[in-house]
Amino acid sequence: MDYKDTLLMPKTEFPMRGNLPKREPEIQAKWEEANIYKQVQQHTEGRPLFILHDGPPYANGDIHMGHALNKILKDFIVRFKSMNGFHAPYVPGWDTHGLPIETALTKKGVKRKEMSVAEFRKLCEEYAYEQINNQREQFKRLGVRGDWENPYITLKPEYEAQQIKVFGDMAKKGYIYKGKKPVYWSPSSESALAEAEIEYQDKRSASIYVAFEVRDGKGVLEEGVKIVIWTTTPWTMPANLGISVHPQLKYVVVEAAGEKYLVAEALLEAVTTAIGWENPQVIQTVKGAELDRVVAKHPLYDRNSLVMLGEHVTTDAGTGCVHTAPGHGEDDFIVGQKYGLDVLCPVDEKGVMTEEAGEFAGLFYDEANKPITEKLKEAGALLNLSFITHSYPHDWRTKKPTIFRATAQWFASIKDFREDLLTAIAETKWVPAWGETRLYNMVRDRGDWCISRQRAWGVPIPVFYAENGEPIITDETINHVSELFREHGSNVWFEREAKDLLPEGFTHEGSPNGVFTKETDIMDVWFDSGSSHQAVLEERDELQRPADLYLEGSDQYRGWFNSSLSTGVAVTGKAPYKGVLSHGFALDGEGRKMSKSVGNVVIPAKVMNQLGADILRLWVASVDYQADVRVSDAILKQVAEVYRKIRNTFRFLLGNLDGFNPETDKVAITDLREVDQYMLVKLNKLIKNTKQAYDNYEFATIYHLINNFCTQDLSSFYLDYAKDILYCEAPNGKDRLAIQTVLYEALVSLTKLVSPILSHTADEVWAFIPGVTEASVQLTLMPEELSIDGAEAIEEKWNMFMNLRNDVLKALEEARNEKVIGKSLNAKVSVYVKEDVKNLLASIEENMEQLFIVSQFEVAGDVSEAPQEAVTLEYAAIVVSKANGETCERCWNVSEAVGEVEEHATLCPRCATVVKEHYVNQ
Repeated sequence: MDYKDTLLMPKTEFPMRGNLPKREPEIQAKWEEANIYKQVQQHTEGRPLFILHDGPPYANGDIHMGHALNKILKDFIVRFKSMNGFHAPYVPGWDTHGLPIETALTKKGVKRKEMSVAEFRKLCEEYAYEQINNQREQFKRLGVRGDWENPYITLKPEYEAQQIKVFGDMAKKGYIYKGKKPVYWSPSSESALAEAEIEYQDKRSASIYVAFEVRDGKGVLEEGVKIVIWTTTPWTMPANLGISVHPQLKYVVVEAAGEKYLVAEALLEAVTTAIGWENPQVIQTVKGAELDRVVAKHPLYDRNSLVMLGEHVTTDAGTGCVHTAPGHGEDDFIVGQKYGLDVLCPVDEKGVMTEEAGEFAGLFYDEANKPITEKLKEAGALLNLSFITHSYPHDWRTKKPTIFRATAQWFASIKDFREDLLTAIAETKWVPAWGETRLYNMVRDRGDWCISRQRAWGVPIPVFYAENGEPIITDETINHVSELFREHGSNVWFEREAKDLLPEGFTHEGSPNGVFTKETDIMDVWFDSGSSHQAVLEERDELQRPADLYLEGSDQYRGWFNSSLSTGVAVTGKAPYKGVLSHGFALDGEGRKMSKSVGNVVIPAKVMNQLGADILRLWVASVDYQADVRVSDAILKQVAEVYRKIRNTFRFLLGNLDGFNPETDKVAITDLREVDQYMLVKLNKLIKNTKQAYDNYEFATIYHLINNFCTQDLSSFYLDYAKDILYCEAPNGKDRLAIQTVLYEALVSLTKLVSPILSHTADEVWAFIPGVTEASVQLTLMPEELSIDGAEAIEEKWNMFMNLRNDVLKALEEARNEKVIGKSLNAKVSVYVKEDVKNLLASIEENMEQLFIVSQFEVAGDVSEAPQEAVTLEYAAIVVSKANGETCERCWNVSEAVGEVEEHATLCPRCATVVKEHYVNQ
């Protein structure tokens, strides 16, 4: 007979090659058909809620690696929670208002000026839904499980209705006001911007020192003394109404180049160098406070510039005398208000100088720098002109510079509830911990939130105006507009007149004739998404506020984390989240920002088409996502190799469980040999540490735990050791069933543990596991640790054995290199050991040859008796020689007993017995 046919080799239809790009869509189709999301929700109903609230990505364009990183991380958490005792519904969302959609339509040739606002907004809505449908399919392809058929969308009527209520609640508490003050203004977008919409880029600017001649020195300065200011925005000189000095600083009047100049004493040396004065002489020293209300003459116009005291003045740069234009700077505005200055802003919404700028009218602000500087020179007021490159605020969408510009805007008054915000931050759990400090500092230092935008595509600010100009925001109007939006959507605001948007019979003393107008500005998109705690968590029955977790990129400390906190605390007094987790950005393999022009962009769709979503998911698990992460073809190739090892482990486990029935064949833990119990102790540790890592959102730890368990504990030791027993012993042999029991426990536990990460592969494996009853691993619970008596002692003992085994493996490798043996089954191993190792080996009942995968093994004596040729290592001195006897044709062990059973002359006694009892006459 052919003895090969009597070996119980692994047998499974689980494919060795993942072929994920083809197989994953098939698995996803099954999920869709079975409505796996709904099944999981029904299965987990009644458990404690865990709500991860999805921060809405913007509905424009294909998803990028940052999207993939974010959504996959969320999916890990939601999947784990629903397998670990929680009910964890996940409602994905989209942010749909704002400039990018307006810009996209303009690029497509839509002529906005040729249609009504309502018509243009309809086109914006259609475009947004196209983008949502595109992105939704891409997110689903990542394997992200959620309520995709019922997402939240910021343009939906029910969402907008709740947003109006948030605005109304804030207005009722006095947090909403209209005021003219300088805000970030984007000439390229023709709109105000919030701080969250600002990013800093380098810009080259003119740097000028300008002299303002004193008209009225208030008895402190002589007339004709020139106060020196420094600015990098010459275009704001027409808006200058004052000069700020610090009350506590020392100022000096110096004589230089035949004139007298005033600068801060601490900056005299720097100013001297910049302007090029030669040996200036100090002729007077005054304290800043003494200069209060000194009057200087504006160098370009026949008007005064008032000297004012301001705490914002520093000696970091400049002259200590700060050019103050209340229409173009926040500090300038504050000090100007204190001194009763006008808010002069001679720049329009396009960034063009107005008539108030005199001869510079009609120039774009940046182009006005040169003629203004030339005019200052002509007037003898320009002391120095140079150019500097510095970090300057830009519009994060158009990537073009912004300006500070005073306009009438709607604001949310952060200062009125700042302390509540700071308390809410302290009560929130932040991962990483530095997130708390980051947001705390932002909120502590931020000004009021400018919430109005001069755009068409967004949620209108629900304010009416009486004939006398008084803004009308009442419970009655807010509730009415909210219900109108819920019924018709916010487009109704642009389709109807003010009188038709007000409650029937509405009257107001400021409108005796019953004439009303309505606000035309829309809300900042951050107010849209920042209202989601009300519009989603409160609106939907299956969710709750506060959410357990918000998880977004680290840029959202200034964005969604911030705006959600502001509206949440304003409305409820509490943060809308119990915990906040943030991740870094996806960079290329060299740590550079991805850019189409550089050609280093890694596209999720391409990765999934080539390698599969599970490789992308495993990459997410492998990185330290709380910092910026790197991704490249080479990195993904390494991850794919780890995936291959994990998949091969699953295949080996499945293959060796062919014919195993867990109902009847499982061996009780107490009846297992110690080596088998040792593997279950290792499995217990894996279960405990992996679940703990999931709870702590430490996915890279899980990646390493799973990889190490598969490659080291299983492949390098237990599975290698088990092969001889699994393949060669009798099918129902006690040792074989014991090993199969361990393999079964490991297989079921591993499949569950990797399911949140390798969601497709885990479901694929689950379908092949004997004896499982659930249709999907997603409908199971995370594995529990098994009860093993004396687990600590077993682990300690067998860890020591593993150390000895490592020494034996090194000695075998050396013998192989020296051609003493071929494979390890050709070897006889003689060990010389100390007493403790001798006692260890004496206490092990398992077959030593099988444990070491050699044909012959002996404890030959004490370590002191080791012959000269022995390899002396940490736990033993080892001699490896050729095993004595013949090689068994069936198990490949070398034995002197081969041939003892006459009718099977080429087999060892063990194999001959198995063949006789189980395969002869079959």
